[in-house]
Amino acid sequence: MFRVMFHEPRIPPNTGNAIRMVAGTGCELHLVGPLGFDLSEPKLRRAGLDYHDLASVTVHENLEAAWAALQPDRVFAFTAHATTSYADLAYQPGDVLLFGPEPTGLAPAVLEDPHVTAQVRIPMVPGRRSLNLSNAAAVVTYEAWRQHGFAGGV
Repeated sequence: MFRVMFHEPRIPPNTGNAIRMVAGTGCELHLVGPLGFDLSEPKLRRAGLDYHDLASVTVHENLEAAWAALQPDRVFAFTAHATTSYADLAYQPGDVLLFGPEPTGLAPAVLEDPHVTAQVRIPMVPGRRSLNLSNAAAVVTYEAWRQHGFAGGV
């Protein structure tokens, strides 16, 4: 229903957790290289447990290849520097939820990419840099899915 995208992820367990999350929500996970790890890395496999066969995971060589494959209508780029809250959006099936690498977040060039519809933030108390990548993706994915009545869920 929704497409979660990790741009140049660095920490294997975060990607493993995201694999579990997309398997549980029926979403897709798109990983944009270069990746900071090998997909066969034990920490990634352990975090994803037996969900790898139940999840839709696609690796794209770079952002241009991802855009060519996905041809997205709407892309929401998540950054602590935005003013729009993730909870203020009306999500649509097919939306791309774009998250940056740990620990830097999305680079300015990615945030300014013409495919990006809006820059969005997850509210936090002042003085905090960011949430864990897989937690941030789960917060947003579940809000988007909730808005659609948890379609296909039990």
